[in-house]
Amino acid sequence: MSYVEMPGAKVPIRMWTDPATVEDVALQQLRNVATLPWIKGLAVMPDVHFGKGATVGSVIAMQGAVCPAAVGVDIGCGMSAVRTSLTANDLPGDLSRLRSKIEQAIPVGRGMHDDPVDPGRLHGFAAAGWDDFWGRFGGVADAVKFRQERATKQMGTLGSGNHFVEVCTDTTGSVWLMLHSGSRNIGKELAEFHIGVAQKLPHNQGLVDRDLAVFIAETPQMAAYRNDLFWAQEYAKYNRTVMMALLKDVIRKEFRKAKPTFEPEISAHHNYVAEERYDGMDLLVTRKGAIRAGSGEYGIIPGSMGTGSYIVKGLGNEKAFNSASHGAGRRMSRNAAKRRFSTKDLEEQTRGVECRKDSGVVDEIPGAYKPIERVIDQQRDLVEVVAKLKQVVCVKG
Repeated sequence: MSYVEMPGAKVPIRMWTDPATVEDVALQQLRNVATLPWIKGLAVMPDVHFGKGATVGSVIAMQGAVCPAAVGVDIGCGMSAVRTSLTANDLPGDLSRLRSKIEQAIPVGRGMHDDPVDPGRLHGFAAAGWDDFWGRFGGVADAVKFRQERATKQMGTLGSGNHFVEVCTDTTGSVWLMLHSGSRNIGKELAEFHIGVAQKLPHNQGLVDRDLAVFIAETPQMAAYRNDLFWAQEYAKYNRTVMMALLKDVIRKEFRKAKPTFEPEISAHHNYVAEERYDGMDLLVTRKGAIRAGSGEYGIIPGSMGTGSYIVKGLGNEKAFNSASHGAGRRMSRNAAKRRFSTKDLEEQTRGVECRKDSGVVDEIPGAYKPIERVIDQQRDLVEVVAKLKQVVCVKG
């Protein structure tokens, strides 16, 4: 489909989905965003749903301003994927050992490494810039500096919620590795600190929603936020790179006879800010639950833990600010999913996938998400499908 345009106070709201299928509270959030004085455009992805301040699945372009809540609290959250030389025939019938080995190598939930990961001991890890990155931690907000030890030990860890590590096969039988995570707790604390700062600024006192507070260009508060934001985005990217190196190491050891090799990684943020130019204007584009999909750029659009995912290539649609959805998108809240579904439902909906099937992950059941095939179909003018993947192992936080 192409987009549907709804009127907004300052800019039209371009929606790559049927507005009738979007929650009323999410539609109101979109109308609220369209009232911001600094806004120059708003694109809404097919996985749109209610979020804090700004909806998940929205792309907001502003001039001279940025809204921290339009980035999200998991700064830099995103996906990485790599195709291996293994095929489905190389996989054992019982995948429980493989899942266990992955969980041993990559801490999940609130877990962290006993000691910080040494990048020099990671096979093929490009450590250039590593020391400079950590050196810049001294320049982030004082409110989080005491968290440095935890931040170093959480580097290369999964987290909880909808974060995951998967082993997948595509329709040709190739085995892929895929993971989803972000800037862990340090990114969350930086985001919450700066949202609090923004909400107290005078120019934000008349907004329709205090969670839409912005920073203005050429101010010390904006400079401080941008510094911490871009550091956290880099943390998230390093976090995924370290995890992928740990995951590859597991695969090398478990499939030693097959001598697996790995193609170049595909990696994409989906909660972040980028400086981009449209219609002759330099804009700050926030993607909250959306990936960049410039012409020829590879991206990853995951479904749920039982339905599979897509590797895509962007078509460079500037009406959507070169963006696409970041996943299937929730169709019900976590609490609603827990009320609606049981562990038996989870077992049914994840049949054939080696994964947790206990009450702790019922809120991540496939039935709590929109159908990924429908989401992909709604953005055929944003991306083209390169590969369809189906998970055989799924490690959740």
